[in-house]
Amino acid sequence: MNPESTHGTVLAFDLGLKRTGVASGELSIGVAHPLTVIQAGSNDERLAAIARLVAEWQPVLLVLGLPTHADGSEHEMTRVAKNFARKLESRFKLPVFLVDERHTSTAAESELHERGIHGKKNKALVDAVAAQLILQGFFDARLIA
Repeated sequence: MNPESTHGTVLAFDLGLKRTGVASGELSIGVAHPLTVIQAGSNDERLAAIARLVAEWQPVLLVLGLPTHADGSEHEMTRVAKNFARKLESRFKLPVFLVDERHTSTAAESELHERGIHGKKNKALVDAVAAQLILQGFFDARLIA
């Protein structure tokens, strides 16, 4: 896919060791929506769930949140995310864009709290909303560029 493409579905992921938030959006309108949360203990389970989503949504590209320390320096999950991005590219033959995800989980929790969603409901949604924020950041950066 040409990185300059302006149409097509995008799937975004907030990668976690136990849960991975998923969001979707359409390049032409640049608006992200929370989609689901994948509960998976292994990369094989996670990739199988993502394969089902890719088959259903037919995305033109994928976006993956890149976790770093607050100052932007890398840590173990940064390396995990970069490795996972390579696996996504290899398996699905789609471009994968890494997007800074600093503070997205905190922002997602705040947004849900403001909507009155607390406790277990919040826990289940925070990863999908974090993925939405990651994808919206990707869309917004494309508009500025």
